[in-house]
Amino acid sequence: MVAHKREGGIGSVYKLLAVWVVLACSLADAQVYRWVDEDGNLHFSDRKPVEESSEELDIEPINSYTAVEIQPAPQPTDEGHRPRVIMYATDWCPYCAKARQYFADNGIRYTEYDIDEDPAARRRYEAMDATGVPVILVGDTRINGFSVKGFERVYE
Repeated sequence: MVAHKREGGIGSVYKLLAVWVVLACSLADAQVYRWVDEDGNLHFSDRKPVEESSEELDIEPINSYTAVEIQPAPQPTDEGHRPRVIMYATDWCPYCAKARQYFADNGIRYTEYDIDEDPAARRRYEAMDATGVPVILVGDTRINGFSVKGFERVYE
């Protein structure tokens, strides 16, 4: 018979909880700064630049969907063509980038709306009660998040 030593216990749970609370509080108060350097390059950071003048951004939290969820979403389709594809996205979202690359690799025509840059797109996105990006509309189906299998299941 082999005896197993149990690591952790209730003290470890409290330590983990304390670390989580500290991280959650620090992330909730995080600030983002935007500036253009002397070469005209646009930068974003959570730290204010020392040598550059910057703008403090007021950012509402938007998540990246980490799993695919498919919902009905009425959208018009072109007669005799595959369903029209629309993606609500941001430039910083890795899942949005993955969807863009997949669409490019597979010759899928789509319309993209950047909800950080386009106020009208942001209003349409908010009207859908979405809580993350990307939101992909394929005909009358809405996909929250992106995976190849999830998209192909809808885009047949």
